[in-house]
Amino acid sequence: MAQYELLLPKMGESVAEATVIKWLKQPGDMISLDDTLLEIATDKVDSEVPSPVAGKLIKQLYKEDDVVQVGAVIALIETDAAAGESADTVEKTVVAEPAPVANIPGTEQLNVVAQPSAGKTESDRFYSPLVKNIAAQEQISLAELDQIAGSGSDGRLTKDDLLNYIQNGRQHTGTVVADRVQPVISQPVETNNTPAPVTAAKSAPAQPVVSVSGTDEIIEMDRMGKLIADHMVMSKQTSAHVTSFVEADVTNMVLWRDRVKKNFEKRENEKITFTPIFIEAVTKAIKDFPMINVSVNGTKIIKKKDINIGMAAALPSGNLIVPVIKNADQLNLVGLTKSVNDLANRARASKLKPDETQNGTFTLTNVGSFGNVMGTPIINQPQVAILAVGAIKKKPAVLETEYGDVIAIRHMMFLSLSYDHRVVNGALGGTFVRRVADYLENWDINREI
Repeated sequence: MAQYELLLPKMGESVAEATVIKWLKQPGDMISLDDTLLEIATDKVDSEVPSPVAGKLIKQLYKEDDVVQVGAVIALIETDAAAGESADTVEKTVVAEPAPVANIPGTEQLNVVAQPSAGKTESDRFYSPLVKNIAAQEQISLAELDQIAGSGSDGRLTKDDLLNYIQNGRQHTGTVVADRVQPVISQPVETNNTPAPVTAAKSAPAQPVVSVSGTDEIIEMDRMGKLIADHMVMSKQTSAHVTSFVEADVTNMVLWRDRVKKNFEKRENEKITFTPIFIEAVTKAIKDFPMINVSVNGTKIIKKKDINIGMAAALPSGNLIVPVIKNADQLNLVGLTKSVNDLANRARASKLKPDETQNGTFTLTNVGSFGNVMGTPIINQPQVAILAVGAIKKKPAVLETEYGDVIAIRHMMFLSLSYDHRVVNGALGGTFVRRVADYLENWDINREI
């Protein structure tokens, strides 16, 4: 007999850790090749970990809700390898090199984890890349990290521990932090009889007082809900949001889809929705205005070569997830349709792979699917723009003809573009969303597919 060490496999280029959700096999259970041992979750998707060997599960090294680093040993399996073989000679799962930056939304643009300028540079305590990145952003030194109580296994400091510490004013541990530079309050100085402004220390925002009566129900956010909440707040704190609106006459597009959808489904065994049409228009507009396809790193603008379109998909839980169509500009309408349907179906079934939610450069969200005519979406960091498409409604509209203006019933919809005003000015944002509308309005009703 030999003992096989099951490692947490690599789950994506920027995924450094995962949470154990549920063990499906218990110690003593016999395991066949490719049997699912446990379910894990990253900050984007849930996944299953299959067994690469057959044998008996001897030990689980992590409990449910524990956070595990990629490449860590998570279980021991007794195999039928020859007795003379050591465990090291049994083929193991692929060990991933830890990603240089943890997968927290909005930190993909960070290339290096900042080190404290003074004080300790090494610690005997383990910190995940995610915790280190948050600490670097908040200018928390290693010495200060060492003073924060952790709720994880063996006292490990988790992301929630660090966020709670920051939100509570960084004083709840009762420790005195020596390595941090205290903010200085400058004194007013009069020059030419004009008082200089006073620079005050930034205080933590006060938490609102919530009144709870005996008839109120208190519901804990689920894991994904907490992640989304953090992501949304971080995005609003990062980017200066501006939203521009355009109303588009999409009558030709609607009539064309009505004409081709039955034959298309019969030929391709796929339903064609409006989403791939919207994505095609977006990719064309991005090629016209490539500075909308960027991200920001400090004072540097990173212009993206690839056009990777994220599409917000609703889950049965009510949460949204954003799978990404990589190189969407290189797909024709049939290819876009198949990609959209495949990703949407697997998103609803929680079958997405972590890499399929990474590296988006622009996001599309269809608020019209909820019956809304428009919205003001929040930017999906580190992107700089997100487009919301509203419900298509029949409306009376004025048409210009060679015989004069007439009123006709047309299919109309609103497009709403939220963009980061730090790098996208009103002219670029407004012109871009107008160009998307132009591509939809000028749809060729005789187009073959």
